[in-house]
Amino acid sequence: MLLVLIGIWTSYYTVAPEEEAVVLRFGAYAGSSPPGLHFKLPFGIDDAIKVPVTEVRKIEFGYRTLEAGRRTSYARGPGAEARLMLTGDLNIAEVEWVAQYKIKDAKDWLFHVQDPEETIRDVGEAVMRAVVGDHTVAELLTREREQIAKQVENELQKVLDTYKTGVQVVTVKLQNAVPPRPVQAAFNEVNAAQQERSQLENEAQREYNKAIAQARGEALREVSEAEGYEVDRVNRAKGDVARFVELIKVYKTSPEVTRQRLFLETIERVLPNVKRVIVASGDGVFKLLPLTGDGGGK
Repeated sequence: MLLVLIGIWTSYYTVAPEEEAVVLRFGAYAGSSPPGLHFKLPFGIDDAIKVPVTEVRKIEFGYRTLEAGRRTSYARGPGAEARLMLTGDLNIAEVEWVAQYKIKDAKDWLFHVQDPEETIRDVGEAVMRAVVGDHTVAELLTREREQIAKQVENELQKVLDTYKTGVQVVTVKLQNAVPPRPVQAAFNEVNAAQQERSQLENEAQREYNKAIAQARGEALREVSEAEGYEVDRVNRAKGDVARFVELIKVYKTSPEVTRQRLFLETIERVLPNVKRVIVASGDGVFKLLPLTGDGGGK
């Protein structure tokens, strides 16, 4: 009876939703089981090792978290000292970062590498040093931190896949990257100078763009005015030509009448702008005709 109970008790197992079970038969790999209720050979013939495959784990490099919460505490010490890295321009930087990962293949995680976490730590540090060595200290500390972290993530995944660790790298984040403490003050001054230079360059570029836009607007206005003047002159010239052609036709028909009309039209245009007119009479006396309202000929 006892053997029956033991056989029943050891003939099934349950895998949680966040787990994957690796089944061993006489110590050798026999298969993997997804979440749910499963049966196995009793009396220790089959053994199910459950591995949390959805849990996101992390490994910290250069620091360690003392207490997580609303105010997270960090520390440096033996095994958690800041990692000194040599950059591509032969400068030294202290780099602290974290790698987050989860298990994507329980079989590889259990059997292909003796110590997966230590392997991730060693490979992660080697990859970070290699990537940092390809960048300048300015790129590491300022503008290319995200690109460096992404490159480390990709390279770390490639190496871990080569080793068949069964690990999926979720993300790599640079927590802190600073120059060594003895040169931090000098570096901060250099960084401030670079920021000031960048600000001045941006202001100069803004003024340049403003001046260029204003000059282009002025040029477009001048061109538009010139084109408008051209159209006006052409239209007026065409109108004058058409008027002259019609006048020639009328003149050929009635020369004397046309000549008299032109004379009168010219006098109408000219006289309003003249203040006095001298007219020669038949008796040889020149008469002054005041054309203004004050009677003084002014």
